Amino acid sequence: MSGPAKVAVLISGRGSNMQALAEAAGDAYEIVVVASDKPGAPGLAWAIQHRLPTFALSPKGIGKPVFEAALDGALREAGAEWIALAGYMRLLSDGFVAKWRGRIVNIHPSLLPKYKGLDTHARAIDAGDAAGGCSVHVVTEELDGGEVLGQREVAILPGDTPETLAERVLAAEHQLYPAVLKEFVRR
Repeated sequence: MSGPAKVAVLISGRGSNMQALAEAAGDAYEIVVVASDKPGAPGLAWAIQHRLPTFALSPKGIGKPVFEAALDGALREAGAEWIALAGYMRLLSDGFVAKWRGRIVNIHPSLLPKYKGLDTHARAIDAGDAAGGCSVHVVTEELDGGEVLGQREVAILPGDTPETLAERVLAAEHQLYPAVLKEFVRR
């Protein structure tokens, strides 16, 4: 590979994982576009402030196929080779995933395969688990079902709430995701 890998980062909100990815990019990868399904996402403002190209389009009123075609076009126009989901809260269609097969990664706030989907911290606490954590995985058509590339455990402390656990897991995500992405784009 010559030069850094070209990565598109998809966000829906404040984009703190996108920020961690951008700050850690180095020689392994460069972020060629930050894309969002929410034009008002706070993470877009951060990206613009840090001179990262952006793309924003709401799927409301145009439908998923039109939205995903526009998103795919924007990513390809930016020269993206890889996609990193960073708080992107929309399920990608099987067709979109197929176009980018093996080149999309996601960070998930649980130790997969445990607790796929939402409410992961509450589910781990309610189950009496000793630890929660986060996983970086390859995106496939199965929700949170792709190959796990890396994980980080976070102890569940007495008195933890989903919110307190989420804060500590997010800090672990910010360390894990950039390191795993660097390795992923080099393989």
